[in-house]
Amino acid sequence: MSEVSGEEVVVVGGGFGGLSAACYLADAGADVRLLEKNEQLGGRASRLEADGFTFDMGPSWYLMPDVFERFFAYFGKEPSDYYDLTRLDPHYRIFFKDGDQLDVTGNDDEMREKFEEYEPGAAEAFDEYLATSEQHYETAMNKFVYEDRSTLRDWVDLDVMTAAPIGLQLLGSMQGHVEDYFEHPKLQQIMQYTLVFLGGSPKNTPALYNMMSHVDFNLGVYYPDGGIGAVVDGLVELGESLGVTYETDSEVREIARRKDGFLVETVHGDTLHPDEVLVNADYAHTERELLPDHERQYDDDYWDERTYAPSAFLMYMGVEGDVDPLEHHTLVLPTDWEPHFDDIFEDPEWPDEPAYYLCVPSETDPSVAPDGHSNLFVLVPIAPGLHDGEAIREEYREKILADIADHTGVDLRDRIVYEKQFSVSDFGERYNATEGTALGLAHTLRQTALLRPNNRSSAVDGLYFTGSFTTPGIGVPMCLISGEHTAQRLIDNHE
Repeated sequence: MSEVSGEEVVVVGGGFGGLSAACYLADAGADVRLLEKNEQLGGRASRLEADGFTFDMGPSWYLMPDVFERFFAYFGKEPSDYYDLTRLDPHYRIFFKDGDQLDVTGNDDEMREKFEEYEPGAAEAFDEYLATSEQHYETAMNKFVYEDRSTLRDWVDLDVMTAAPIGLQLLGSMQGHVEDYFEHPKLQQIMQYTLVFLGGSPKNTPALYNMMSHVDFNLGVYYPDGGIGAVVDGLVELGESLGVTYETDSEVREIARRKDGFLVETVHGDTLHPDEVLVNADYAHTERELLPDHERQYDDDYWDERTYAPSAFLMYMGVEGDVDPLEHHTLVLPTDWEPHFDDIFEDPEWPDEPAYYLCVPSETDPSVAPDGHSNLFVLVPIAPGLHDGEAIREEYREKILADIADHTGVDLRDRIVYEKQFSVSDFGERYNATEGTALGLAHTLRQTALLRPNNRSSAVDGLYFTGSFTTPGIGVPMCLISGEHTAQRLIDNHE
């Protein structure tokens, strides 16, 4: 990156996009101050510590290790300088609600045998699907993800043209793509579940994201000792070594352009006057609530018409005893999950037959729970914007705990010694998340690549955006890359 020595940059928001951008900017010589609304850094990757339990409140899957290695390598470091990784085996366990059970592992021979049991010819289809997925992953990452292509002209060059077959995958849905390989509905679910990490459904997510199966089966699923919070600590430590200043409990209430830079004011009345501002806060919230009307790029209709990724109903639970046969990552899936996706994207309501995720980090890391106890949270994807008052939460709590007992054999109800719920309104309050989305903008066909909001404001010179609303999109690895792209755009503006 080029040098921006002496430039004062305020980064608003300490999620992975903001932490990443701060490191790149400080390394390039900028004077970087990061303001975080909440009491701790990490954004949605907050930690909850209570009664001897430590919970990752948000992201809990460490995927795409190559992205983290690339990030730290830029600064002459590697992940092991900051945290240790354990490769999970199995990657995760699936309980189907008809009584079937399957472990997804990194052993391709084992997975071929299991796939063949469901459908004759599925082993060969598995090989073909993964080969395509790996090709798409390598091409997409090198030409569309690591390269910042956030404007139309970025797509009109030879590199993109040579990757045209990959680009054409954007024209179909994941549902149609997977059906070309597998007929059995359970095999389709296995190949599509990672779409949840992108905030989409099989019907509305571009087929390009079949590359997530390469991430899942070939690259592996890991656990950073101490949880995702340990990765946050690593980025913060790196940033401090580069000169980044962090301020928590510093919510921004106004961003405005001034003649010689910006005015940034916090809710406590503190005022800063940086040369540039880079925002990692919720993009829609920033435009609607923090900027003057004449400095907005998008009107209310634009934001109202976006498809937001799901919110979630979360229960963080400290449980007495073990929770076998749950694995570190466990999925519980109905045999027909289409109604659940309809309840999220078509006719929003609390799902009657939900698919959900259970995380038990104490299966891998005993330090996150007291002796003789298990650390567990359950996440049910639900539609953003739903009413989540006390009555519906209590009703749904009982429903999910009964469902866990019925379909995994693990009855938690008489063993819970600590519990905290988190849902739509909490995402809105803690993270200023539009409609209480847990992730940002969904990766639909109309909200992918250059169709996502730009990472540089077209209305205000010197104002930039990073994180899950802009390119390359949702997820911790993508936000790390987003921070790099946005920092580079700011630096390029000085050339």
